Formats: sequence, C-alpha cells, structure tokens
Amino acid sequence: MEASPCIPFLSALLFSLAFTSINLISEARPEKANTEFIKTACGTTTYPQLCFTSLAAHASVIQTSPKLLACTALSVTLSTAQSVSSDMSSLVKSHGLTPREIGAMQDCMEELSDSVEQLKKSMAEMSQIKNSKNSNFGLIMNDIQTWVSAALTDEDTCADGFAENAMTDSLKSEVNDRIVNIAHMTSNALALINSYASLH
Repeated sequence: MEASPCIPFLSALLFSLAFTSINLISEARPEKANTEFIKTACGTTTYPQLCFTSLAAHASVIQTSPKLLACTALSVTLSTAQSVSSDMSSLVKSHGLTPREIGAMQDCMEELSDSVEQLKKSMAEMSQIKNSKNSNFGLIMNDIQTWVSAALTDEDTCADGFAENAMTDSLKSEVNDRIVNIAHMTSNALALINSYASLH
C-alpha cells in the first residue's frame, strides 16, 4: 500500500509547529522575567500600581537592569511633566479664566518648569554612569537624588497652590489631578533611583 502523500506534509507541519512553540516559549520567558522584575521593583515604591502601569510597556528595554529601570522611570516622568506643562500653557490662553485662576496657573507652570529642568539634569547625569562600580558613582547619584527631590518639591508646591486658590471645581480637578499624578510618578522614580544607588 502506498503511503499517503499527507503523511510527510503532516510530519513537517507538526515539526514546524513544535519548533515555533519552543521559540515562542523561549521568547516569552525573558519577557515575563522582565515584567516580573518591574513588578517586584515597583512594589518598593509608594505608588506601586502607577509605577507598574507606567513602566510595563518598556519591559523589553528595561529587561532586568536596575539602572535602565531608574532611567526609564525618569524618562517617562519627564515626558509626562513636559506634556502637562504644555497643556497648562494652552489652558492659560483659553477664554473664561478669572485673573486669580490665571495667576494660580502661571505660578504652577513656573514650579512645573523648574521641575522639568531638575528632571532633565537628572537624566543627563544618569547617562554619565557606565556602571555602579564607577569611582564617582556615589557623587553622581547624590546629585540626581537631590535634583529629583527638588522636582518633587516643586510639584507638591504647585499642587498645594491649587488646593488653596479659589477656582472652579472642574478646573481645579482637571489640573490638580494631573499635577498629583506627576508628583506620584516622580516619587516612584526617586524610590527606584534610591534602590539603584544602594547597589554601590
């Protein structure tokens, strides 16, 4: 009896599927390890859920590197702060705001601008670190910790200013929620930076 022509094809198909499955499993394992690393690290922050959701999309870049984790947290925070600053600038130019509301917005924008500059300096300094064995690692990390702490203070000052100013509930809620979100992201970034600094 002749062998069915389907048998060689089925054998090849089964082999191909098995090979593909092995590849997918081997690729999934590092990705899962990267995600678990981020989740565990974020568990040490004050706002772990926000930390994880803001960084999980960058798992393939972060991998399991404490330095890349801290760098990415800084980068994401800086990008968010710049976006909010730009939105607030547009909002100030819109119609319908009272002079007091405009004043509060401008004060907050000034604080937020300072925060962005502190985060930029921190990012630039982080890029100078090759590894935690650098002889000047401690000094660099101390500068970064100081700047990120200052950025957090600026954001808190902005949020406090909104809480104390008389303005419409909708405006206060819209802006304050976003400022508080940045402050929480900065707090998380600082915690991850502190963790990285402790490796030295």
